[in-house]
Amino acid sequence: MSWDLANPFVIDIVVGADDIDGLGHANNAVYVSWLERCAWRHSQFLGLDLSEYRRLDRAMAVVRHEIDYLASAYEEQSLQMATWIVESDQRLKMDRCFQLVRPEDGVTLLRARTTFVCIELSSGRPKRMPPEFVEGYGRALQPSLAAEL
Repeated sequence: MSWDLANPFVIDIVVGADDIDGLGHANNAVYVSWLERCAWRHSQFLGLDLSEYRRLDRAMAVVRHEIDYLASAYEEQSLQMATWIVESDQRLKMDRCFQLVRPEDGVTLLRARTTFVCIELSSGRPKRMPPEFVEGYGRALQPSLAAEL
């Protein structure tokens, strides 16, 4: 697969009937749910699952999505979504990049960048990342690439 960046975290997606809109392709809103799914599975892979979020009273909440829809996806197509953590101040904010590819022809369907802010679950307010977030997400951080994106 021709990924934009090295060492992606990748999930497989199959476009379901419920993902299709009146125009016959995957609805744009569905792509956002795929971004969330990929980010969440990567967090779990890094050891930062829902139970850890609750224990720490912290979570990474989306504050901005930038999405370029480049091509359509259709029912029953197999896709792959990749993500990379490309920037983090290791205090409050973190950015992920995403790339959605259709493996059968190598076409990139979407590129996106999402900004997350650490919040305190109990109050919903921005709060500094705990050491577990700095360490866990920091392991996946690709700081040398942040300036290029």
